[in-house]
Amino acid sequence: MSWAAVVILSVVTAQRLAELWLSNRNTKRLLEQGAIEAGRSHYALIVGLHAAWIAMLWWFAPGQAISRTLLVLYVLLQFARLWVIATLGPRWTTRIIVLRRAPLVRTGPYRFVDHPNYVIVTLEIAVLPLVFGLVEWALLFSLLNAAVLFVRIRTENQALGRV
Repeated sequence: MSWAAVVILSVVTAQRLAELWLSNRNTKRLLEQGAIEAGRSHYALIVGLHAAWIAMLWWFAPGQAISRTLLVLYVLLQFARLWVIATLGPRWTTRIIVLRRAPLVRTGPYRFVDHPNYVIVTLEIAVLPLVFGLVEWALLFSLLNAAVLFVRIRTENQALGRV
């Protein structure tokens, strides 16, 4: 078992749990302000997909060789993730929560891409398994994520009035 893999996976797991805590806090506050949730029916699929992805990594990654180059790429993606979270501030959640009177965010990474968080997550889901040489798992979870995001982005665009 590789201690480096255990450290990497521990950090990723802790990060995701912290993000869920932050998301739940922000969701509660937004709903108290009159926001509405869209896409509740598919949210469990997203949580399940991400939980299965992390579980797969814990099962298969320890003991595998680590690509330092891909690990650096993954770390850079975390800075991009933090940029998204910081840009949205109290409006960042893992759910689709729309505060009707609030304008769409058009600063930070949202100047360049409508859904930067989904771009980052898509890359993370592929890159982290590749850090450990788990090519088949990177492909499988990328395909599953694409299917979920197909539904998710359409739902979010409708909720934001983009369609």
